[in-house]
Amino acid sequence: MLHWFYRTIYGKSVVFMKILVSACLLGVACKYSGGDNVCPALLNAVQHSGHTFIPICPEVYGGLPTPRPPAERTGDCVLTETGTDVTAQYQRGAEAALQLARLTGCEAAILKANSPSCGCGTIYDGTFRHRKIAGDGVTAELLQAHGLCVYNEDNFSELLRYV
Repeated sequence: MLHWFYRTIYGKSVVFMKILVSACLLGVACKYSGGDNVCPALLNAVQHSGHTFIPICPEVYGGLPTPRPPAERTGDCVLTETGTDVTAQYQRGAEAALQLARLTGCEAAILKANSPSCGCGTIYDGTFRHRKIAGDGVTAELLQAHGLCVYNEDNFSELLRYV
């Protein structure tokens, strides 16, 4: 259940919420390749919705550099293309994202689709062949386990539609 806060604007009560958002979707160059995954529709929502968006990058929070080797989730592990186990860094970043959500009162997140950290519903299959499977990234899984509603850049309008 989402808890929203209200503001009175021009005599009308308007609903707002605090939302975690993958920093790469906002144009921050924290993607594994050193680039971003900017989402113009999400940028428009940030600029015009009145909601408070709190940018996060769990991979960076977990201590990984930018750029960094690509990684994919295989079961409970996250491995780079060369087989290096980066699971601990992904878990550390997920915990940091959860802590930030708690500190700021966020109850929803808009995260990067298919990511081994942020993917929600689908992630890459661990073969580095761009094949998707059902599953969640480490951060998305942890946030959902603690009651946050998680969306991605393809379906975030569903979240904003209700407020």
